[in-house]
Amino acid sequence: MVAVTRKLSEFTAGLDIEKLPAEVVERTRLLAMDHVGIALRARHAAALNDAMATALAKLGLGAGAGSVIGDAGGYAPPAAAFYNGNLAHSLDFDDTHARGSIHPSAPIVPAAFAAAEMAGAGGRDIVAGIVAGYEVQIRLSIALKPSDHYARGFHPTATCGVFGAAAAAARVFGLSADQVADAFGLCGSQAAGSMQFLLDGAWNKPFHTGYAAMSGLIAASFAAEGFRGAGEAIEGKAGFLHAYAPDSDHEAAIAALGEKFETMDIAVKPYPSCRYGHAAMDALIDLRAANDIDFHEIESVEVGLPRTGWNLIGDPESDKRNPKNYVDGQFSMPFVAAVALRDGKMGWDSYAAHLKDDDTLALCRRVRSRVDKQVEAEFPAHMGGSVRVHTGRGDFEKTVVIARGEPENFLSAETMRGKFDDLTSPYLDETDRDALAGALLRLDECTDLAALLALTHSKHDAHLRVAGSDD
Repeated sequence: MVAVTRKLSEFTAGLDIEKLPAEVVERTRLLAMDHVGIALRARHAAALNDAMATALAKLGLGAGAGSVIGDAGGYAPPAAAFYNGNLAHSLDFDDTHARGSIHPSAPIVPAAFAAAEMAGAGGRDIVAGIVAGYEVQIRLSIALKPSDHYARGFHPTATCGVFGAAAAAARVFGLSADQVADAFGLCGSQAAGSMQFLLDGAWNKPFHTGYAAMSGLIAASFAAEGFRGAGEAIEGKAGFLHAYAPDSDHEAAIAALGEKFETMDIAVKPYPSCRYGHAAMDALIDLRAANDIDFHEIESVEVGLPRTGWNLIGDPESDKRNPKNYVDGQFSMPFVAAVALRDGKMGWDSYAAHLKDDDTLALCRRVRSRVDKQVEAEFPAHMGGSVRVHTGRGDFEKTVVIARGEPENFLSAETMRGKFDDLTSPYLDETDRDALAGALLRLDECTDLAALLALTHSKHDAHLRVAGSDD
């Protein structure tokens, strides 16, 4: 039996920022900036805010020293982790990892932030915690073989995310390897996340990441006080890898651990929708620009996807061609293709502009997606896409193997900052944006995380705790 739990625990406890490659630290800073920008917009724009703020207050969790991004009030630390995790994932604009088929930052960064505020930890421990969380979460998802895990109805961002969140919090707390193992043991009883939300546009998906962040924080907090967790929680006979996938690869969870950093294979999103559609969107946007395609002349569109992606955003076709809400839209290849062809871009505000637009929906119904053998051959290393646009003046075709934002095609620092500004400019002026972005890009130098997160508050945030309303 491969001692996965022990090896991941020792790695987490012993992770030293001084020994991390400089590129890993730099990438983590950029990912933190991206994460905070997304969460800040979501605190103002996500539909879940009313229910979230009210429910946490009624649970007695709406007061405390924990910071929620974009919210001037204080929350109990588990609630802060939970809320921030929901916010980070509610726009589906957050980072991804292709082989793991997951969203790393949404459950990991909120747990690290909440733990840092609890412990008064500085930026060096925060960055180390985030990297530990990334590595644990991503490696577990790879070991599960994501397609098999999805086939069982599980959402790997959530199920693996609780272990990553526990690792992040445990490293920030400075726990020993034995204590980290106890935390993982408790995570084995909390790993959850059902893909059933795809049926009706429910809000379970962001709930998953928030719950994972909160549960990982709780597991690490209990372990810190000597609470015993189950041994061999990951590789045991009834452990995570055996229980959650039919043919897991235990060795994959620890392969080149501490030498090869999966953190460097995290991608960022230029569009707020399921990552499986992004390569095709890149291709459509490029074709539109290069050939001056007007959406009125489009007779039909064919999109080729990897099978795992098609299962999420292409099937069933009748539903995907008729999205009713933004969650439907995020997981509809026909809808995001139609937006890309109409506007030549896609941002968060595209949902409000197009979900009830007759022309967009008519174009959406002319988009057909399928499994493309060439694209499938590149998976899981790459989430590629192929497109063919049929018009009266001819057909236009393109295949994109590596989408914009993937590690091999990573967004420039300037483009990342542009995305951050687009997300935050409705709430922060230029001076405040510069201060917040600058602090996040020096996260490892932070001495007061609460003060850093206070930079996310606009002058108009006071109403949020009362109304929890959209702006």
